[in-house]
Amino acid sequence: MASRLFQSIILQMKDTVDRTIGIVDATGAVIACTDLPRIGEMREDAVTELGYAGDMIRFGGYTYRSVADRSTRFEYAVFVQGEDELARSVCALASVAINNIKTLYDEKHDKATFVKNIILDNILPGDIYIKSRELHFGNDVPRVVFLVRQLERVDIAAIDVISGLFPDKQRDFVLHISESDIVVVKEVKASSEPKDLIKLAKQIEEALSSELLVKCIIGIGSISSQMKDIAKSFKEAQIAIEVGGVFDTEKSIVSFENLGIGRLIYQLPTTLCEMFLTEVFKRGSIDSLDQETLFTIQKFFENNLNVSETSRKLFVHRNTLVYRLEKIKKLTGLDLREFDHAIVFKVALMVRKYLSSREEGNF
Repeated sequence: MASRLFQSIILQMKDTVDRTIGIVDATGAVIACTDLPRIGEMREDAVTELGYAGDMIRFGGYTYRSVADRSTRFEYAVFVQGEDELARSVCALASVAINNIKTLYDEKHDKATFVKNIILDNILPGDIYIKSRELHFGNDVPRVVFLVRQLERVDIAAIDVISGLFPDKQRDFVLHISESDIVVVKEVKASSEPKDLIKLAKQIEEALSSELLVKCIIGIGSISSQMKDIAKSFKEAQIAIEVGGVFDTEKSIVSFENLGIGRLIYQLPTTLCEMFLTEVFKRGSIDSLDQETLFTIQKFFENNLNVSETSRKLFVHRNTLVYRLEKIKKLTGLDLREFDHAIVFKVALMVRKYLSSREEGNF
């Protein structure tokens, strides 16, 4: 339990009650007090006496009360200056307030641990439903996972910056899962669209960039309708980052649902990919195409196989573009002006890019 959280509550009581109020832990150390110089004092005798006598005692000019019922292990006690009835009343009220704060804090910590265990597959599927009920989790509430991966430079303050964007600590969880990776499990509406999730991711990216000058890539999983499915959403966010790193290198936010055919290629064995390229380019290797030709192909695809529009964007005559397309047809046997041939060529380019990334050791 963070002593600074206790200290914050105690200090709020200071102006209301003209008495010294503090908290001791199980060792007898004063961990929070309205009289700041007393923090760190040891009161082992009072704690020992409290253990023998019950939940409340008067000892050494102070009234003490344990922050828990007798059925739980002693962890903390509140003390108030004085041994009169006012001290007793203030001590009783303060212990109730501190106990409620402690319960909420512990529940939040337990929830975060629970969520992390689901994501990392450290809990059996059958136990998820039981545990979620114990922690008062809505089991069928829609949630989505954002995976934030810091690039180039890692800043430990990143998790604090991201946590500040999601103030509802009982519904949204920000968790460190590695030195560079932070996971956000966000409760969303069932009607949320991909553009809404991308907007949230953009806020995270801009906060890290403006406050810490940290660059990142963010993967977004699909919306999960059940608690157990957030593990699936997390894996999808991981795949989004990996696939985006191959096919959408210019994007810093990648959604699993928008991966398209890249998601399929990513799951194919490399031997099958190599076989596919060999069959497609029987008449000549794709490596025989120079950079200018490849750039022309890219623009042709971007303009939906429209010759006139592509030539305009490339600032070349229409006949020049037709000549280049004929050259590609002669080298590869594929006429990009035909839809079926264009699809095959597009997939082949993506497969080639995927194989190149594997060879470079990106996975």
